[in-house]
Amino acid sequence: MRRGITATALVAALALAATACGSDDKSDGTSKSSGELSGTVTWWDTSTVGSEDKVFKKIAEDFEKKHPKVDVKYVNVPFGEAQNKFKNAAQSGSGAPDVIRSEVAWTPEFADLGYLAPLDGTPALQKADDFLKQAAASTKYNGKTYAVPQVIDSMGIFYNKKIFKEAGVEVPTTVDELKTVSKKIKDKTGKTGMYLRGDDAYWFLSFLYGEGGDLVDASTKSVTVDNAAGVKAMKVVKDLVDSGAAKTDATDGWENMQSSFKDGKVAMMINGPWAVADTYAGKEFKDKANLGVAPVPAGSVAQGAPQGGHNLAVYAGSKNLDASYAFVDYMTSADTQAQVTKELNLLPTRTSAYAKEEVVDNEIVGFFKPVVETAVERPWIPETGSLFAPLVTEYTKVLTGQTTPEKGAKATGDSYRKLLKGWK
Repeated sequence: MRRGITATALVAALALAATACGSDDKSDGTSKSSGELSGTVTWWDTSTVGSEDKVFKKIAEDFEKKHPKVDVKYVNVPFGEAQNKFKNAAQSGSGAPDVIRSEVAWTPEFADLGYLAPLDGTPALQKADDFLKQAAASTKYNGKTYAVPQVIDSMGIFYNKKIFKEAGVEVPTTVDELKTVSKKIKDKTGKTGMYLRGDDAYWFLSFLYGEGGDLVDASTKSVTVDNAAGVKAMKVVKDLVDSGAAKTDATDGWENMQSSFKDGKVAMMINGPWAVADTYAGKEFKDKANLGVAPVPAGSVAQGAPQGGHNLAVYAGSKNLDASYAFVDYMTSADTQAQVTKELNLLPTRTSAYAKEEVVDNEIVGFFKPVVETAVERPWIPETGSLFAPLVTEYTKVLTGQTTPEKGAKATGDSYRKLLKGWK
């Protein structure tokens, strides 16, 4: 990956800073003096405002109660802005947080740039063997660990049981069944079958995997998004919209999707456990039992959903590494993860957390745990987080009729080959 002179110089500076901060002779006055943690830890949380953020902020405040001399400066950064905002702050050497909630695909990129502190052997990474194998995979880069898994997730079909009962239909297991079910729902209730988010290409991945495709093949350094499977997947999502089985959008996808589903205007949506808390707030789901969750419908080749989740990483230039390590450890402990599951229905990343009562009794976890275990991992390469920008441009254009599936897939592949130097 090419880097500018500024970034290269910063990496060296951060390495020196990390070494200084990790030494016994600390000059910043913000670490352990007489064995007690102190100072400020700035945390950038990227969770959903109005539901998740309240819970995570409260847990951060609980950490402060355990460590009275530590001030956790909580900052909620919009998810869509956080990746570039962190890179800009880290590159400039000013304004970066001590800890960031990083989407799993961002971790190898930040590590490659030298912006993250390695965590092996630090208090941040306790009982490393306790983490789910697939959750831990995204935290490693070039043989070192640069983050700690906080939550893991995948995607499924959320459906309105009341509408399904009214229409007399069963949950679709394939894309073809999805079209049939949607038509029956429209005929019986006048409502649209599914809302397909059109402004975020993450929602495209299940259809791509369903046709046997993928974005790239890291083992052979090959771009695969524009092969026959990729073109077929683009045709599948376009057909769902053209046939009326699904409605879509080009902007404000999250809000439009959530409000349509919560208000009972559509019977289904594709989403993940992160959406459960907000969905329960809708008028259709005051009775939580009305929400059904099922696997994403299979394509013509396979059934699969992407593995997602979030990690907590420590900025290499942090002036308070000791407190930052302790904060990450607290936020990813089995007890904290169980609390998060109880309040937000998010899946833990620690094996031991699944034995706790709050997790064992959680219906949403009961569904998503096996889905996560079979979810498709993205390639853990530095460029993974950058693969979605060109894809979402073409995905949206295909769904809205601005280009064809063939041209959309080809344009995405061409962009990938420019990004991934030397790849086929």
